[in-house]
Amino acid sequence: MGRLTGGDPSLLRRINSAVVLQALRAATASAPPDAASASLTDLTLATGLSRPTVEGVVDGLIDSGLAAEVPAEEGGVRRQGRPARRFRFRAEAGHLLGIEIGAHRVAALLSDLDGRALGSTVREVSEKAPADERLERVRAAVAELLRHAGVERHSLRAVGVGSPGIVEADGTVHLCTALPGWTGLPLGERLRRSFRCPVLVENDANTAAVAEHWKGAAVGSDDVVFVLAGLSPGAGSLIGGRLHRGYGGAAGEIGALHLLGREASPEQVLSTTGEPLNPLDEAQVVRVFALARDGDARARAAVDRFIRRLVHDTAALVLALDPEVVVVGGWATDLDGMLDPLRDELARYCLRPPQVAQSLLGEAAVTTGALRLALDHVEAELFAVDSTVTARRARR
Repeated sequence: MGRLTGGDPSLLRRINSAVVLQALRAATASAPPDAASASLTDLTLATGLSRPTVEGVVDGLIDSGLAAEVPAEEGGVRRQGRPARRFRFRAEAGHLLGIEIGAHRVAALLSDLDGRALGSTVREVSEKAPADERLERVRAAVAELLRHAGVERHSLRAVGVGSPGIVEADGTVHLCTALPGWTGLPLGERLRRSFRCPVLVENDANTAAVAEHWKGAAVGSDDVVFVLAGLSPGAGSLIGGRLHRGYGGAAGEIGALHLLGREASPEQVLSTTGEPLNPLDEAQVVRVFALARDGDARARAAVDRFIRRLVHDTAALVLALDPEVVVVGGWATDLDGMLDPLRDELARYCLRPPQVAQSLLGEAAVTTGALRLALDHVEAELFAVDSTVTARRARR
């Protein structure tokens, strides 16, 4: 972009429109859409623009469907003169989707333009399902969700997607060992065929980190590590309040650290028989933890190996990033005895031990973070936000 000047009337109109719309949304965000409003005087004070400018912008926003005039209450106390016009942001003017694509399930979360959840759905899928079958399950889940919510597909403004693997900026999965046929899949391109709006694809641990920062255990913390705990863990991180992907989207792939020391593979860590476990067979893993609780010596040793590996992997990222808080999520957090050993060992290994918290969002973390991706995109588009948590920086 060239240097901005004040000589472009259309640019000034766009800036004024974004400023007024943002102020209107902020003024009405704390209450249901039909219970909050702002007057022209409120908006003039909030934006610093002249009253005629604000009134002209608001009328334009009404024409575009993003704002509505709130009728004066009938039967209320009437003052002398014409009652002040009042307005509200129409969060129902569009909708957003957050989608999770996982090994065992696909899930979708629907919201309005304020990020208020309007419905969700989950569908199971086999870990062996090919890519086409998994994508078809996603489409069916979305169709079901939209139908139940009474929302037309054309009202979707953006769709966020959380997927395992290293995800490139265009939504192509560069590498993924968790899902059959996923490596090299142009996931963004395939999903854009189903929607008439932007589709933003992100690594699942990254979306979960964003979710915990937005509505979970890391609210108020701008330096965050989220660990998606499993046999081969992954991690997402925020640095200074921004999602950190790395140059090629591979930041946080801590599940590959065992390769540096030629240690046991993730599939061997929890084995009690010498035979590698299927990393996607969560029921098999749960059985090992149950045996350990019952006193089985080999299972106890396997669980100790698993916890040590998770601690070492997490500590490497903590030492590099020095986060304020580490949030642990994923299926392993449902197993007993995970967090206390992690706290203790991080205190031993790390120069400044972070807070360690369990995910507050649980299984909803990935869909919630994917929804935040979509919301960030719309906010940047409508409100001219300069920088969002999930914005991608251009490569140089």
